Amino acid sequence: MCFALKRLQGNSLPGAGSCCFPQLEAVRGDISRMPWGRSGLAALLLLSGRAIAWAKARNPSPTEMSVEPWASPQDQAAAEHAHSTHTPSSQDQEQHPDKLCLDSFWSEVETIRQGSGYTDLDGTKRDSRQSEEGEQEEQWLADAGLSTLISEDSEDVDNAVLLLTLTRTQAEAVQRRLDSYTLSLRKRNKPAPRDVRDIFHSPITQTLLPDSQHSEDPAQNSMASVAKTPLSAMTAEHRRGTPKEEVFITDVAYCEQAVIFLKQAKLPQNKSQRRKEDGTLPRVVFPKCRLGVTRIQDLSHSDMKKVRQLALIDMTALCDLLELEVKRHKTSKRKIPESTLYGVPLATLLENDQKIKPNTSTPLFMQALLSFLEKKGVDSEGILRVPGSQSRIKHLQQNLESNFYSGQVSWDEVSPNDAAALLKKFIRELPAPLLTAEYLNTFSAVRDITELKQKLHMLNLLILLLPEPNRNTLKALLEFLSKVVSREKRNRMNLWAVATIMAPNLFLHKAVPSRLTEGAEKGHAEKAADVMRLLIRYQDLLWTIPNFLMSQVRKLNENSNRRYQFYDRRIKNLLRKIHTDSREKPDKNTSDPCRTVKIQVGDLVSGTMEFPLNINSRASDLLAQFQHQSLRSPDNGKGKMRRNGSVAYPDCALYEVGGNIGEHCLDPDAHLLDLYNTNSGGEWVIKLKPNASRGL
Repeated sequence: MCFALKRLQGNSLPGAGSCCFPQLEAVRGDISRMPWGRSGLAALLLLSGRAIAWAKARNPSPTEMSVEPWASPQDQAAAEHAHSTHTPSSQDQEQHPDKLCLDSFWSEVETIRQGSGYTDLDGTKRDSRQSEEGEQEEQWLADAGLSTLISEDSEDVDNAVLLLTLTRTQAEAVQRRLDSYTLSLRKRNKPAPRDVRDIFHSPITQTLLPDSQHSEDPAQNSMASVAKTPLSAMTAEHRRGTPKEEVFITDVAYCEQAVIFLKQAKLPQNKSQRRKEDGTLPRVVFPKCRLGVTRIQDLSHSDMKKVRQLALIDMTALCDLLELEVKRHKTSKRKIPESTLYGVPLATLLENDQKIKPNTSTPLFMQALLSFLEKKGVDSEGILRVPGSQSRIKHLQQNLESNFYSGQVSWDEVSPNDAAALLKKFIRELPAPLLTAEYLNTFSAVRDITELKQKLHMLNLLILLLPEPNRNTLKALLEFLSKVVSREKRNRMNLWAVATIMAPNLFLHKAVPSRLTEGAEKGHAEKAADVMRLLIRYQDLLWTIPNFLMSQVRKLNENSNRRYQFYDRRIKNLLRKIHTDSREKPDKNTSDPCRTVKIQVGDLVSGTMEFPLNINSRASDLLAQFQHQSLRSPDNGKGKMRRNGSVAYPDCALYEVGGNIGEHCLDPDAHLLDLYNTNSGGEWVIKLKPNASRGL
């Protein structure tokens, strides 16, 4: 009753007021004369439904897609007719979430609150804790591969190997963490660790660098390259007006790009010409370098570990520059439930699934849900938003828990809405957040960044920091959500709608306190949904490794390969002479080199082939020559015969192995002469691509 009165008297009715709507005054007069009983309540609801429907017909909301459930059929038809005559433009839907999206967002939040264990979502801290003073910095240094800086028995050479790959801004971020750690030690009356500036200027550091780099700062190379990139020109265009596309540069460290943007932002500018964020998402151009694009799955585990260490340092430096206060949380150890699917840690779930399917990288149960939804759910109107039947969902979950791995589950009678509800429940009932307890707050902080490119920079680094099971599972989920958005005309779920309904499932977790639920403000929902739609829209870009990180990994490997030879002066002088000779060789030998390529395609083909290199040679040309030679050699070629008589060979790729890289699957557009000059000590091998689940 109170709710209905509020609907009549509050802001729920567009423009409701005594001076504008005499019909509503008449309705209020009828209500005031009613006896308050069951019949009176029913009449109240009927009158409120008619009044609301009349108000909608008088002033229809452009974004409303449904009518109140208690309205009469005639009023519903009138409201639907009014809606059909006032359809929002696709541009408006792209810029801002409509009222239905925001209502769905808070409805999803309420569903999560009412779920098991989520009643104290706002204030719970029993499953998480912030690190004690100094412990957070110590854990950060360990994650960044710099724990030797605070170890009493560490060698200077161990510290210098990683530090020499850092830019100036990255090194300053490390120094700030060390200063904070040192301050906490002083409070506890413990000896302070070595200053990082002493390590940069130690004699051993000088032997790590070639003679030509002795006088250079580690950050100068990357900062000098900024002048050669179109970054400044791009920023000038950014100030003149709204560009149709954004250029995403990865040759320069993201924190160094932020330094440039912040300096230019402090210069006097015409504010009327500066572009304002209007909610639209432009096309982002990702120019390829001569070595091509490197995706996450293209590197070996050892190199990816170094990428994560360097990405953490760059992300921390970027947070410092943008003044983002990010607190890392740790989840306490929880007892694994008896369930086989829900509430099981991702790592445990994958470990069990890999016994059944060795190469899987995402849980088999999630693959089954996504496969079913891709076949029968992407065209279902309101998929992900329309709730399923709670009784059916509970029964289906019990059936899956008992019979999924035995293969006795029939999907024929499953409703797409029930399957979508199970998918969301699987994500939010993980013991730890899919975005991890350590970085969930950092993902949330992205919504407070103004510039789109800096948001993408931060998200790119955060994706690299996720553990492999989390990253692969998130990628599979985002690929499915992208397919839902692509069928918007059929399912009425645009990018904003999908983002707002999925954001609470990823950004709210009982193990990590969140500010998202502090009041049902529109801004909270829009910001959380904005981060979600960035993840969906730009996922192909976010799952790449920036060129500057690849350069730092190569330099780190080069320094690591030389670290054990520094103590013998004779070997050091010999290496210096070899390095000098190698710099002179390209000038003496002007002929195009020829490279021997190993072929290791399982038991199908094996051997070697010679490939001449020129300035236009690409990896795709080498692979084409390999397949052409295999076609001419039936003894080696054992591909599958197609119906048209041609031969289909397994999906092969060219890898560089060794030298200054562990193992790197090359982009087909990689220029091989540039690769040869970058890593002349590495071998080239043609072999099968790993059969990763869902293309990961």
